[in-house]
Amino acid sequence: MRASCLGRGAVVAGAVVALAAIAGPLPPANAQAKEKRIGQKAARAADLDRNGVLILTRSTLLALDHANKTGNYTVLRDLGSPSFQANSAARLGDIFASQRNQDLDFSAVAVLEPQLTLLPQIEPSGMLHMAGFFPSAPLQINFELLFEPVDRKWKIFGVSVKLKPSSPEAPETPVADQSKPPAPAPPPDAPSITVQQKPAAKPAKP
Repeated sequence: MRASCLGRGAVVAGAVVALAAIAGPLPPANAQAKEKRIGQKAARAADLDRNGVLILTRSTLLALDHANKTGNYTVLRDLGSPSFQANSAARLGDIFASQRNQDLDFSAVAVLEPQLTLLPQIEPSGMLHMAGFFPSAPLQINFELLFEPVDRKWKIFGVSVKLKPSSPEAPETPVADQSKPPAPAPPPDAPSITVQQKPAAKPAKP
């Protein structure tokens, strides 16, 4: 279950929205390092502390949660950058219709700590980029966010949310159960015994 919205030029393809202009397509966060080319300006670490991360992630996802619950995406749109606001409120409603129809609840992000899989970094475009998840149950909330600097403030440029089951996966290699008692040793082989016939008794002498 995934829905995402990115700035101007977004094109809908099923439930996924890919950015067609301004910053190019948004690749998975864990593929960022692999896509850097020689001569291309590399992303740099953002000067953003833990409180800044909490404010940006929680405010963005709670705004999306409120929009999904009310069906009114005006506030979410108003929190975005001018590029994000190129999407009308009705357009945002269409993008996140699947989440709204499934009555998904993101309110747990208000009290949970996000676990970052991509630390805040400044992309060559100047945008703030981060990704991670909130360890909620039974569905884990995965997110990827882009913010554009506007008037010395970070404004929403792109938001992608994906939900997946949070149940632990079985280990690939079974671990031997050390609690079971060892199997009993087989009984020793019976001794080899050769049975000999007793010699016939000699008649007694008169």
